[in-house]
Amino acid sequence: QVQLVESGGGLVQTGGSLRLSCAASGRTFSNYFMGWFRQAPGKERESVAGIKWSDTYYADSVKGRFTISRDNAKKMVYLQMNSLKPEDTAVYYCAASSVAYAVNWYASRTYNYWGQGTQVTVSS
Repeated sequence: QVQLVESGGGLVQTGGSLRLSCAASGRTFSNYFMGWFRQAPGKERESVAGIKWSDTYYADSVKGRFTISRDNAKKMVYLQMNSLKPEDTAVYYCAASSVAYAVNWYASRTYNYWGQGTQVTVSS
């Protein structure tokens, strides 16, 4: 069982930065593939970034602007978001998967556990 709690969301201007954090519980955290997803009003949830050990994966829309990282000792996952745009506005969710891997990390159905989400708003 894994519990996830996100933090770090907020209001930022276009071009600004935010760092999201996800605190996880569970004894086997390092074995999980961790992902960040987001959902804007009226839109489907979409993948943002994923990480397993040191391998990282990104959606095309955030490549070069967002960086995902994890600290297995602290059971934390981070999403550094730079050069934010209004279209990045969404609720951001942290998720954990015991079955995701390189070719399916972007599919929300592969994730077993989800956090409650944190709001990110980018003003123009």
